[in-house]
Parts: sequence; structure tokens; C-alpha cells
Amino acid sequence: MKRREFITLLGGAAAWPLAAAAQQPAKVPLLGYLTGNSDSADSPRRNAFREGLRQLGYREGQTILIEYRTTAGSPERFSIAASEFSHLNVDVVFAFSTGAVQAAAKAMPNKPIVSITPDPLSAGFVASLARPGGNITGLSTLAGPEIYGKYLELLREVVPNLTRVAVLSNPNFATSALAFKAMEAVAPAVGLSLQIVEARSPDELEAAIATAIRERAAGLVVVLDPMFLAQRAQLAELAMKNRLPAIYGIKEHAEVGGLMAYAASRPEIFRRAATFVDKILRGTNPADLPIEQPTKFELVINLRSAKALGLDVRPTLLARADEVIE
Repeated sequence: MKRREFITLLGGAAAWPLAAAAQQPAKVPLLGYLTGNSDSADSPRRNAFREGLRQLGYREGQTILIEYRTTAGSPERFSIAASEFSHLNVDVVFAFSTGAVQAAAKAMPNKPIVSITPDPLSAGFVASLARPGGNITGLSTLAGPEIYGKYLELLREVVPNLTRVAVLSNPNFATSALAFKAMEAVAPAVGLSLQIVEARSPDELEAAIATAIRERAAGLVVVLDPMFLAQRAQLAELAMKNRLPAIYGIKEHAEVGGLMAYAASRPEIFRRAATFVDKILRGTNPADLPIEQPTKFELVINLRSAKALGLDVRPTLLARADEVIE
């Protein structure tokens, strides 16, 4: 064998391992998906998240693996699920709700977390909305103080001669104080006076509603709060029992009998969350990904509840609703 042929053969042999290594399949990323008990396997929110991933080119089970965990009604399960994700060494965590983010951040302080919470800044998850500065980024379900003015406007459209509105607040939840302050600023412009009624636990809800009635409130705003969401059926029943028209910040309240809900579109937010997962998997630091605020909102009116309260919802308002429950 000639020397040149031998060198060529040797060089080719040396390249074989490199070629084989280049043909090895890339690691399939593992995502930990952590949400509350209202997120079922076929829920619109989860389907929207999956659709968002599909639009970005991911195929579940092929180019991305997802471990799903829900709390099944128990907030303590957030910590259990977060611990499981830590042991599985997931690449990214998607966490919906303040409790889910808190548990994920505690169990995995160095893992990227894509969050959906009402106000990540007030909760202390990020340094600023424009520059989160840590391992947590994602989306807020609140669009700013103007959303609370919309609650008052909608309630006034439905309740004739409305002048006094009670605001149900949980002092243990940071966003509640901000919500009331924002409503106080806009209430005079729409001709309303406000009173705050507080409940720190489910046991205090009945007394809070009783206080609202005693103080002659003719309408109720229920601010966004995890405890209020968990007790949405009880709240709807109390409002109906006391003939108190109420508006809520989450669609699920209207679905169980609440009069109205005006809220950011959850499917749209979940779809957008997929873009954060994609950017992080492609190497973007979550500290540099600004928090997004919602741009699409949904008005849901429970017409059955309106009729039970003796309210006549104008056709023009029904036409503006994204969903009418009859």
C-alpha cells in the first residue's frame, strides 16, 4: 500500500467516530408542567399550551417530553410535584398560579421557570417586569389598574341605579390591596362609592358578604385571589342567596353561577407561555425575558344567574360578550 493511500485510509478511520457522534440524536428536552386542580387533561388551557408548542415545531413525545402534575385540590401537592420535577431533572418548569411558582422556585432555585401569575412583581418573583433578573419569567394575568375600572363599568351597566359597590378582598394576598386602590381611583368617575370587605379564609366569606349587605352595597367585585377561586361555588351561592350581583376576575366563577366575569383569555395566555418555553430551550436566559401582560380579554355573562337576580341584561351588552351561559 502506498504511503498516500495509507494516510487517507487512516484519516478516514479517524473521522468515523466523529461522524457517528454527529449522527447521535439530540437530547429531547423534558418539561415539568405544574398547575392547579381545574386543569384537566383535555382542558382548553392545556390544549392551548400544546397547540402553542406545535405551532413552534414541537411534537409531544418526540421532540419534547412533558411531565404533568396538578394539585387535585390540595395546595400542599405543589411542593410534592416540584420535588418530583427536581429529581427528574427537568429542563424547564411551567408553573400556573402563585403557589405553583413558589413551590417550583423553592425546589429548583436554578431551573428556568415560566410562570403565569396575577402579579409576579408584587409576589416578589421578579425584580421588574421589563427585566426579571432571576430564573423566573412568563406572563401576568393582570393588565394593570385599568382592568379594575372595567369591572365597575360592566357592573354598572347591568345593575340599575347602582351607587355602592363592595369589593371582596383577601388581606393575605398582595394583589388585593393594589386592586382596591386602583378601583378607588376610578370609582368617582363612574359615579360609584366603594367599601372593602375582607375574608382571609373560606370560613370568613359568609360574614364578609353579610357586611356588604349591611352596608347597603348593591353590587360586588371579587378580586383575583386563589382562595376565592377555590371557593367559587360557595361565593356564587352566597351572592345569589343575598341577591348581590357580582363580577369576577376569572371565567370559572361565572361557570359555576357567578353573574359575570371579565378576565384575560386563559387559553391565549397558555398559548403564549409556549413561546417562553421555546426561547429558554433555545438558550435565552429567563432573566432577560420581559414579563408579558395580557392583551386579549373575555367577557362571560351567566344569563341564568341574571334572570334569577331579576336583572335585565341589555342585548347590546350580550352582543359584546364572548360567552353567554344560558
